[in-house]
Amino acid sequence: MFYYLFEYLDRAFDLPGAGVFQYISFRAAAAVITSLIISLLLGKRLISLLVRKQVGESIRDLGLEGQAEKQGTPTMGGLIILGAILIPTLLFAKLDNIYIILMLFTTAWLGLIGFIDDYIKVFKKNKKGLAGKFKIFGQVILGLVVGLTMYFNENVVIKEKINAEEFIQTTENGEIVNISDPSGRFSGETVKSTKTTIPFFKNNEADYSKILTFLGEGYEKWAFLIFIPIVILIIAAVSNGANLTDGMDGLATGTSAIIGATLGILAWVSGNIVFADYLNIMYLPHTGELTIYVSAFVGACIGFLWYNSYPAQVFMGDTGSLSMGGIIAVFAILIRKELLIPILCGIFLMESLSVIMQVSYFKYTKRKFGAGRRIFKMSPLHHHYQVKGYSEPKIVQRFFIVGIMLAVFTIITLKLR
Repeated sequence: MFYYLFEYLDRAFDLPGAGVFQYISFRAAAAVITSLIISLLLGKRLISLLVRKQVGESIRDLGLEGQAEKQGTPTMGGLIILGAILIPTLLFAKLDNIYIILMLFTTAWLGLIGFIDDYIKVFKKNKKGLAGKFKIFGQVILGLVVGLTMYFNENVVIKEKINAEEFIQTTENGEIVNISDPSGRFSGETVKSTKTTIPFFKNNEADYSKILTFLGEGYEKWAFLIFIPIVILIIAAVSNGANLTDGMDGLATGTSAIIGATLGILAWVSGNIVFADYLNIMYLPHTGELTIYVSAFVGACIGFLWYNSYPAQVFMGDTGSLSMGGIIAVFAILIRKELLIPILCGIFLMESLSVIMQVSYFKYTKRKFGAGRRIFKMSPLHHHYQVKGYSEPKIVQRFFIVGIMLAVFTIITLKLR
């Protein structure tokens, strides 16, 4: 909203300083500051309200140290995160940008699903919450909206590199007299594409439609049959991975902030033709605007961490954890960096894998030996270390360190090709 207001003031009245709102860097900084202020102020008020309404978390007795003290801690704090994301984005982003529209929809949609789940747990006293099939259904709907929009919307485009041979000049006898450096030169035309970025490879772009080459000529028109299921799978996987990670004070919040900051850097360079040129990566027009959104996201996570760090004064509940995972997944898909998720979201991945491995191995050994056996002392992974005797703050801090290392490695992959 402020973007349009100050653009008008600058154009109509030449208001000194109004032009600064044209810069993404300024609006991103304003978004993160606003998000921090909102989360800190809103958090204090919401926690007081939740305490008065006795909206407390019901904790399963897993026999873990410090677990009893968490009983009754206010939950549904994800509302703080959602408010601190949506308000700054609405204030500082270009609201006609298709990428911003998709992120706003993602935030509101997953926030609603998570809120319904928490509402059933807290107010209906049903510990199971919203049935898993309905959560998956909601994630599938989101995947369809994102996938179809990316595939069919004319504003979701890329600019491709010009072939180097176009810059080679030769004499009549075929001698090369000049080679203009083609590095970083993009065609003037924007194209629809299902291409994505593959880490570690020099020619680091791959098209999902290539999977369908066996269909023969015209296979490209069926690319959505591959692209949309992949989008749905990524959203469901990352969203549920974040949900599983939300088991210790500040763990999911801090990890998401690290991931968000990294995605912000990737969005910045992908949406800036100069940086995309220098790094020799895919140039995605208009995605730079996502920097404003992700700045609000990081500010919301850090602001919420003020109240969620050990010992937590409030839990985010599924209102927050489902939303944060889905936001990260959709954001990565929009900037064509979804194949970096296994690295960047390595914490989420290991938490999810620990549960899958534990359950699968237990069922297998029970069927084969008559008694189930376990790989980990407890899953998800963070509880394994807790059972081994590590304190909760130490586990969280070490997971943060691993998360930072993974984030740095993710950024390095831009040049490790």
